[in-house]
Amino acid sequence: MKFCVDTDKRNSWYIGTDNFDTMMINKIESVMFQGNGYLGIRGVSEERQLGERRDMFVAGTFDAFPGEVTELPNLPDLVNMEIKIDKESLSLNDGSIEDYHKYLNLKNGELTRTFDWIINDKRINFRFSRFVSMRDKHLFVSKVEISSDQNNLNIQIRSGIDGQQSNSETQHMIEGNKRLYDGQYIQLMSETQQSHIKFAFNVKNDAYIDGILLNMKPYINMGRRQIFCNYDLNLNTDQKFTLIKYANVYTSIDRNNANSDLSTLSLERLKYNSLSNYDELLQKSTKSWLKNVWQKDYVKIDSDDIKPQVAINFARYQLVASTPDDNRMNIGAKGLTGEGYKGHTFWDTEIFMLPYYIYANPAVAQKLLAYRYLGLTGAHKKAQKNNYQGAQFPWEAAWPEDGETAPLYGSADIITGEAMKIWSGFIEQHITSDIVISVMEYLNATNDQEFAKNMGYEIILDAAKFWVSRLEYDEDRDRYEITNVIGPDEYKEHVNNNAFTNYTAKWCIQKAIKIFNTLKENYPDIYVHLNEKMNLKETYNEWIDKVNKIYLPRPNVDGVIPQDDQYLSKRIIDLSRYQTNNQVSDIFKSYNLTQIDGMQITKQADVLLLLNLFGDRFDEKIKRINWNYYEPKTTHDSSLSLSTHAMMASDLRLNKEAYEFYEKACEIDLGTHIGKASQGLHLAACGGIWNATVKGFGGLKVVNNKLSLDPNLPANWQQLQYQIHWHNSLVKVSIDHSKMIVGVTDGDLEFISHGQTYRVIDGKTVELDYVVEKS
Repeated sequence: MKFCVDTDKRNSWYIGTDNFDTMMINKIESVMFQGNGYLGIRGVSEERQLGERRDMFVAGTFDAFPGEVTELPNLPDLVNMEIKIDKESLSLNDGSIEDYHKYLNLKNGELTRTFDWIINDKRINFRFSRFVSMRDKHLFVSKVEISSDQNNLNIQIRSGIDGQQSNSETQHMIEGNKRLYDGQYIQLMSETQQSHIKFAFNVKNDAYIDGILLNMKPYINMGRRQIFCNYDLNLNTDQKFTLIKYANVYTSIDRNNANSDLSTLSLERLKYNSLSNYDELLQKSTKSWLKNVWQKDYVKIDSDDIKPQVAINFARYQLVASTPDDNRMNIGAKGLTGEGYKGHTFWDTEIFMLPYYIYANPAVAQKLLAYRYLGLTGAHKKAQKNNYQGAQFPWEAAWPEDGETAPLYGSADIITGEAMKIWSGFIEQHITSDIVISVMEYLNATNDQEFAKNMGYEIILDAAKFWVSRLEYDEDRDRYEITNVIGPDEYKEHVNNNAFTNYTAKWCIQKAIKIFNTLKENYPDIYVHLNEKMNLKETYNEWIDKVNKIYLPRPNVDGVIPQDDQYLSKRIIDLSRYQTNNQVSDIFKSYNLTQIDGMQITKQADVLLLLNLFGDRFDEKIKRINWNYYEPKTTHDSSLSLSTHAMMASDLRLNKEAYEFYEKACEIDLGTHIGKASQGLHLAACGGIWNATVKGFGGLKVVNNKLSLDPNLPANWQQLQYQIHWHNSLVKVSIDHSKMIVGVTDGDLEFISHGQTYRVIDGKTVELDYVVEKS
């Protein structure tokens, strides 16, 4: 694997770089993102740099600029420090730099940067450290340490709150009160323009020389949407100056303080936090990471190459750092790591990220699914607007009740030069099935009957109500079709009978039929309630009448499942030159979308994703035939594709191909190419790394609602160990090249491996002989 950052053979929680490269600034900012699910800050430097993206976001705080869809507003900058040494402003583009090192500790999210800056024959040593607290989700703490061999070195620092930030020049924040409290604390109040969410930002700076707190009050200066503390002092030879910056942010939508006086509450909390020093607060945050994240989940890879372990640690860290602890919010496609996709939630969560939480931390998974339950209001709005019934979930979701938030237009057409209409919000409808898939996977893994009865069943029934209203009857063929859609392959717009869409829609209706009967027989009170709410009895009759007449594209005489009605009749071209892993849509430099639509070119796994998610419904021969057909026709121009191909190849025991796709999946954000990561990380790709590791090589599957373990350990790994939650039990799996050991605590376990059923008693393990199958 080729990473844009360095790794440490002794520490798989470390990523860093010794190279200050102006071309990689945005990439490194994304990769070294810091967050706790509530607050997210890109890994920018404290001093300003040309071309940087100084983004800070708070989950769920969506706002809309007139004529545009909602997005997460870029909030006032709390990281900023303007530093002057003998009147020279610190800039790594001036003077020279030696011993530069920037690194992120994935275990606790601390970001550190050290270097010597040589300017006017003076050498000044800088060490910057900072973290977003996992203990107090509102808190951000940073520290700069400066020393030099020069005598009487003048240091000037400006540190505060800079509200002059925007989303690509769109300003979302209205300025409110700003002031100094007690000669030490500065505060900026603000509010979003359209959604009227109120914010309180607070900062306190403590200055030290050689560990002794200086009794100096800062000079305060204020500008439009800005308030800063200014310090001016002299440093002698071998002295060390330290500035610790305590900062926090609170909002009016915070669940625990929605009715509080934000100004007073946030200020009092910062006063309390600033009684502790940097190391004490970091230790508390580190303990929270350990207790609430790492002790609930582990994946250990024993290999001569440490990079796979680094990649899985990176993926898990980034998922947690962008996942809110509030069921009114979800994970954006870019999480909180950048402005890309406006902070909106896609199917990425359900198909690619939720499996990690379902098995690693089911309580978080439940909240992410509860977000979809809260979004039923918005889903009803969308269905009604399109003259359908039930819940048509939005392709892009923000605040759950808002419904569809997809923008209408995107980039320019290479041929016509006109902005291309984004059809996903209108006709990419498989999202409704994707949510049902994730609900069922959660219920299978957790057996959470309370969630099922309170939310899960209703989501499935409402989704099936949409699908049955969406079906179109073909009288000549006496069948129901689904026309004019976009499937997972977004290169093909306005297609009829996309295989993924049709199969999953029918499956969704079949699940609803079973749930209807279960509720009627076993939970009559819930049945009566939902029947009154959704007119289930009439809808049930529609399901029964139509479900067996839904058209499913079947394998042709060669065994190929048609991606849609026209795909197999289109022109075939050699795609090898476009199958590179650089994330920059190279194919659009040669063709526009209309031209691509006329060719057998697939953006990302479509039929293969269907076979991967519903593998128990298709035999191995059909899977292999379709792999051989569709893989050469896939550009992998989506970050969602490579992990699916890695899993599919592993399932088919195409071991060489599986590992090649796995390596490419790990390089989507960590790789050396700049690509789209500069706008934020690909959180679904992070989920995909976990999926490919644990569900792919680790063999974790659910077959007929039962846990199945059929691993396929890569040849260059000596061992893979992972831990999952299953039906309130903790299951530990260890695989090497001769055996698989499965242990369980907090309950007994039944699982399937290679078609045979095994039982493990609470507190015990079972050992199975295991041999890696060759390609």
